[in-house]
Amino acid sequence: MAYIIFNLTLEESHSYTNFKAIVNGTNNVPCQRATAQRSLTQALDCTNKRKNHMRREAPIEIASYSTEWPALFAAEAAILKSALVTWLVGEPEHIGSTAVPGLAAKPVIDIMAPVATLQDSLGAIEVLQDYGYLYFPYKQNQMHWFCKPSPELRTHHLHLVPVDSQLWRERLAFRDVLRSDKALATRYEKLKHELAAKFRDDREAYTEGKSSFIVSALKAWSESHSSAV
Repeated sequence: MAYIIFNLTLEESHSYTNFKAIVNGTNNVPCQRATAQRSLTQALDCTNKRKNHMRREAPIEIASYSTEWPALFAAEAAILKSALVTWLVGEPEHIGSTAVPGLAAKPVIDIMAPVATLQDSLGAIEVLQDYGYLYFPYKQNQMHWFCKPSPELRTHHLHLVPVDSQLWRERLAFRDVLRSDKALATRYEKLKHELAAKFRDDREAYTEGKSSFIVSALKAWSESHSSAV
């Protein structure tokens, strides 16, 4: 079974490099609002043009667990439930390390919101601009991905993911296994600290460095669930 959580393909890596170039550039072309009728490329172009004031991405920094993180998720989820009522087919989920009690993490709230399909939820890209979210084509065949308020100062990541997809199931599974296995969470935290020290300004390398750990955890989870059936 191929696990797709958090792995960058070559195409996505190139897109990520282009994203950094956009962030570091100076684009003074005014943005025209995207509409649901426009293509995803046009919507992305519109969003990118709003980034001309940014200069660099935030470095990788791991913070001690904060008891405020669940409340920050709940507050943002309430806003998103109202903003995305047209497209949501379920409750937003708190994912990533900030969703695991006691686990050190990058202090960015990761939210995964369920949609029926990516095509049907294209209109959300325009709406989310009004709530401070910037769209980026990371895993664009699997999700709509956003950061808020900017790559330079991140407080939230938002992932619009089809609710019946493998990615949806895997991200919840990885969160839940970290919540239930303290020893695993401790090893994961140690790895993150090591990678953050080594790749402070390289998010691609930091993410890739975690991939084998995540795949191993998901494989063990899958096998345990298969044997229980």
